[in-house]
Amino acid sequence: MDGQAGRPEDGPDSARPRLGAAELGAEPGERASLVQFSSAFCQPCRATRRILAEVAAMVDGVAHIEIDAEERLDLVRALGIEKTPTVLVLDSAGRIVRRAAGMPRKVDVIAALGAAV
Repeated sequence: MDGQAGRPEDGPDSARPRLGAAELGAEPGERASLVQFSSAFCQPCRATRRILAEVAAMVDGVAHIEIDAEERLDLVRALGIEKTPTVLVLDSAGRIVRRAAGMPRKVDVIAALGAAV
């Protein structure tokens, strides 16, 4: 979750969209959520799924939520998702605190999660 794609979302907290169970289709984590947008034939999505699941298992109160981008085009468009995998790190209130496109490194996911909890 490095480079420009890994920067904190622009704007004050009140201006950032909040994603909850209704939008995500799953219950968010108590402390933070790792939201992954994937597609069926995406090789890097499989590796990303494994990395995010490992990190979520390491930290209490963190959920890994995978969303099929093709099934949720409404959410993809609303959030400006342009490729898969794209990972969003949400804080406990459901605000996006980091985002990155492409397969992340585990160490970068852990660092980004630190900004959310």
